[in-house]
Amino acid sequence: MMAFAPPKNTNGPKMQTKMSTWTPLNHQLLNDRVIFEARRALLGKWFDKWMDTQRRRILTVLLERCSLSQQKFSEALDFTTKLPKVLSLYIFSFLDPQSLCHCAQVSWHWKNLTELDHLWMLKCLWFNWYINVSPAPYEQGVWKKHYIQMVKELHVTKPKVNLGKEEFLTSAT
Repeated sequence: MMAFAPPKNTNGPKMQTKMSTWTPLNHQLLNDRVIFEARRALLGKWFDKWMDTQRRRILTVLLERCSLSQQKFSEALDFTTKLPKVLSLYIFSFLDPQSLCHCAQVSWHWKNLTELDHLWMLKCLWFNWYINVSPAPYEQGVWKKHYIQMVKELHVTKPKVNLGKEEFLTSAT
């Protein structure tokens, strides 16, 4: 540097964008909008090229850097909107009918999934309950209605009085 040269301005607009790919900008609006999106797109391109082990490793590193409140976001995601429909139905197939009805109250998406005939047909066929007529092509909820009707016909109720073992045997004969 020359002795009589004017001092360099390190706070000017040129220095704010110098090597901006690697260093954060001082100009907050540019950093929030333009640079963040550019970096996010670049990271996405890198992520697409990485192998599975590399992807898992970077995800682990990123999650370790997140606070608990930031991690809650990933825990609060609805699995039925992220997983393929087939996997969501497979998970719901393990639920009993009462739990399926409770799940239908969670959201519209869950209601649509839990009322599909695929789930209720399995419940009906487990008890050998078959439908005598074939439903219309776009008719939905036939198997659920059939399940409800069959349960009503069984008149399944809890006993009003608990009978002892001896009383049950004598009243049955």
